[in-house]
Amino acid sequence: MPKIKTLEDAFIHELSDIYSAEKQLTKALPKLARAATHPQLAEGFTQHLEETQGQIERIDQIVEAQGLKLKRVKCLAMEGLVAEGGETIEEIEKGPVRDVMLIVGAQKVEHYEIAAYGSLITLADQLGYSDASRLLKETLQEEKATDEKLNGLATSEVNRQALEAATEVEPAQ
Repeated sequence: MPKIKTLEDAFIHELSDIYSAEKQLTKALPKLARAATHPQLAEGFTQHLEETQGQIERIDQIVEAQGLKLKRVKCLAMEGLVAEGGETIEEIEKGPVRDVMLIVGAQKVEHYEIAAYGSLITLADQLGYSDASRLLKETLQEEKATDEKLNGLATSEVNRQALEAATEVEPAQ
């Protein structure tokens, strides 16, 4: 970890970290979309890819407006979450149970991003970076909305489909 001595150093480090996370996510989302069986889930991953690209653009705007230089850091948390998604795809047969686990993994990602953006907003506010705070709040709202959509899809359809699929394949006695 680079030396962090000031509040601005902390802001730059965390902004660099979430930038790395979003970049990693742009590579993972198309794979998740292809791995999903439920059409709304696949479409949700595709839509979130577009949103994520917009979120990266917002970070670029913040960097330019504040005259900051991002650090070369790799978000290890996102690396781990993306790896978990890869394991889900490799280890679980395509179908409703995999969709359930893809949603679980995607919600873990969203909760990480919600925490990261919430913290960045606090730092931006304390540093007086009002434009950065406004842009970060836009992203935070998108992340919260994605989490809500995932939760709604899980509770309204996907989890029930997985439960029904499990009862259909119970072994004969």
